[in-house]
Amino acid sequence: MSVVSIDEERIKELFKQALMEILQEKKELLYEVIVDAMEDLALVNAIKEGESGRSVRRAEILEILESEA
Repeated sequence: MSVVSIDEERIKELFKQALMEILQEKKELLYEVIVDAMEDLALVNAIKEGESGRSVRRAEILEILESEA
């Protein structure tokens, strides 16, 4: 059995190349992951804002929605 010796810099370079190939080949997947993460953050922020805001009656919300329709 033979032992293969690769220096740390070569390993880093190979890893970078592999990562770049993945990113180039899977652009759509990467885009979807980023968009999903941004949507999740927006939802978290909306929930936090809603928790610290004033309470609103359901009728008020329905009135606003009906007036915009």
